[in-house]
Amino acid sequence: MSDMVGIVIVSHSKDIAKGTADMVRQMVGSEVKVAFCGGNPDGGLGTSVPLIMDAINSAWSSKGVAILVDLGGAETNSEMAVEMLEPERRKLVVVCNAPIVEGAVMAATEAAGGSSLEMVRAVAEELTAG
Repeated sequence: MSDMVGIVIVSHSKDIAKGTADMVRQMVGSEVKVAFCGGNPDGGLGTSVPLIMDAINSAWSSKGVAILVDLGGAETNSEMAVEMLEPERRKLVVVCNAPIVEGAVMAATEAAGGSSLEMVRAVAEELTAG
């Protein structure tokens, strides 16, 4: 089977991130790599660049990784994490402008079909075009 785009879910709440990942796995299956992170290192609300980098590495695929985020701070920290990746990996990671739960499910569904990173991102972002 060909490699599939990985999905990373970044939320300010670890529970929301985990719940979204669980929902994606239940709806799409386990063939798509899904990683999540949420909360700050002290267990409170927030996001952490090192945790986001760990999640990207966990979901890594030669086809790339699509990141779904909940709030602006998660987007900023996700972009910082992407910038810290090696240049050859950096170009294969995108932060999607999409609702976190619906976007993650749609992105994973598209990834499961073997679509490219660009197509996975486009399908997730269609949700905000309305």
